[in-house]
Amino acid sequence: MSDQIKFIVDNLNKEPFRKNYNLITFDSLEPMQLLQVLNDVLAEIDPKQVVDIREEMPEQTAKRMLSLLGILKYKPPGNAADMSTFRQGLVIGSKPVIYPVLHWLLQRTNELKKRAYLARFLIKLEVPSEFLQDETVADTNKQYEDLMEAFKTLHKECEQLKISGFSTAEIRRDISAMEEEKDQLIKRVERLKKRVETVQNHQRMLKIARQLRVEKEREEFLAQQKQEQKNQLFHAVQRLQRIQNQLKSMRHAAADATPESLMKRLEEEIKFNSYMVTEKFPKELENKKKELHFLQKVVSEPAMGHSDLLELESKINEINTQINQLIEKKMMRNEPIEGKLSLYRQQASIISRKKEAKAEELQEAKEKLANLEREVSVKTSQTREYDGTEVLKGDEFKRYVSKLRSKSTVFKKKHQIIAEFKAEFGLLQRTEELLKQRHENIQHQLQTIEEKRGISGYSYTQEELERVSALKSEVDEMKGRTLDDMSEMVKKLNSLVSEKKSALAPIIKELRQLRQKCQEVRGLREECLQEESRYHYINCMIKNLEVQLRRATDEMKAYVSSDQQEKRKAIRQVILEQYTKNIAEQENLGKKLREKQKAVRESHGPNMKQAKMWHDFEQLMECKKQCFLKQQTQTSIGQDSSSCFRAIHYRSSWRMELHYE
Repeated sequence: MSDQIKFIVDNLNKEPFRKNYNLITFDSLEPMQLLQVLNDVLAEIDPKQVVDIREEMPEQTAKRMLSLLGILKYKPPGNAADMSTFRQGLVIGSKPVIYPVLHWLLQRTNELKKRAYLARFLIKLEVPSEFLQDETVADTNKQYEDLMEAFKTLHKECEQLKISGFSTAEIRRDISAMEEEKDQLIKRVERLKKRVETVQNHQRMLKIARQLRVEKEREEFLAQQKQEQKNQLFHAVQRLQRIQNQLKSMRHAAADATPESLMKRLEEEIKFNSYMVTEKFPKELENKKKELHFLQKVVSEPAMGHSDLLELESKINEINTQINQLIEKKMMRNEPIEGKLSLYRQQASIISRKKEAKAEELQEAKEKLANLEREVSVKTSQTREYDGTEVLKGDEFKRYVSKLRSKSTVFKKKHQIIAEFKAEFGLLQRTEELLKQRHENIQHQLQTIEEKRGISGYSYTQEELERVSALKSEVDEMKGRTLDDMSEMVKKLNSLVSEKKSALAPIIKELRQLRQKCQEVRGLREECLQEESRYHYINCMIKNLEVQLRRATDEMKAYVSSDQQEKRKAIRQVILEQYTKNIAEQENLGKKLREKQKAVRESHGPNMKQAKMWHDFEQLMECKKQCFLKQQTQTSIGQDSSSCFRAIHYRSSWRMELHYE
């Protein structure tokens, strides 16, 4: 009990309760406070249970808690007679009742949350049969059941997705990657569309490509159907073989069977089955029930501490000592009648045990036989999938062995022929080596004879000449073939050009006519645009003239009118308009002059520099002229003048370069 209270206090101090209890404060809680703690734990499992029990009747609190505990499949310790005690303890807040409930709830909070959530949707409302006679109620009930089944399937799928390990981040990354791929594919399709639009008859080609894709999809569908039919045929063949084997076994069993043997076999099977049904299975069922009852009792009891275990161990030891004492007393009596009966009982128990052992061995043998048959069928199916062949049996296997023997004889013959060919190849290879050696010896002798006769290299030159002549003949033959191919290619190209010209001639005629029409249309369009612009210009001029005419009439009215004030006002208006017009013109003129002044200021320095350089250039040219005249008159100082002229020319060219830079 102390371990149980410690577990409860530790869990209540954690999230989401945060009660800050210790063992003393928790044990000193009042029944109402203890019920409130239980209600808080139930509210954490099912949010509908958030209630202040001080504002609720005790019977309603007990009913609400009992209904939720029933939904959560809580089984109170004890039998049916203790249920009233459990209900009463729950109403008054008894610690021996509340503590096990809290311990059970806090041990499996997450599991119970899930169970409470599912209970809201999966607890079926029982509708009386008389109400189901109404069609509307029956349809609504059926729809309710369908929705419940749909919720079950969706919840299972959700749980499987949670267990499968898919994370939202990975799914988002996959979605973003797929969107990028989609954008790339859209761009690629657009580029391909633009590229295809330039091709002639692209619509017809697209239609043909679409038909090709449809046919390929149809081909894949037919191939899939073919594979499915093959699988169905394979399974049908398997089933046929299995049935044939059963038929063979039954025929084989019935071949040498007599009615007496069949009856004997059936009687043995009936005895075995009746023994299994009447003796073995009821005993096993009774043992399983006892074990289940014992386990339920263990589960229903509260968790045991170390002190409880020690107490139970001491009780077990005491009971064992008592059993041993009773056995010793019984052996000391040693009555002869009981001894004989014990002998018969022992023999009967030995026989029954042997019978049970043989029955278990027979059952295990049958199960083993069934497993072996399943393994054989699996292995045969695997061999068919890998090789596409079936496992041979009986006569088929004998025929297969005879076929293998005939093939092995053929293989041996072929292998012998290959060995003969290899031996012949070795002989030919050796002959080739001997001939090569003889050829080298003859060549060496020929070279020595040529050196003696003074014509060394004659045989080599003759061989080279023969080789070159052979190469020349091959090249000439290739040239002839290439010339023929080129002439045929030229003829084909000429024929293609003539065909294309003949095919394009009517199109070119139509194109010329269309060009003439296009030129006429362009001319008419230009004339239309000119007339339209002239029309707009005339309309603008008419509007301006109307405004001027209106202004002139207004002025005339003002001048002619007898009212001096209006007359002065009109004159003032005219003068004001005239002056504003003059002011605007003067401002525009001043703006232009300021811009011109700015440009003159910016270009004044470079222009002055250029004028100075031009003046220097004129002086240099004048100096050149004078030097040239002096050169003509004074021949004695020609060299000096020429040097002076070169210096002046160099300086002038240097200044001109500076000017251009």
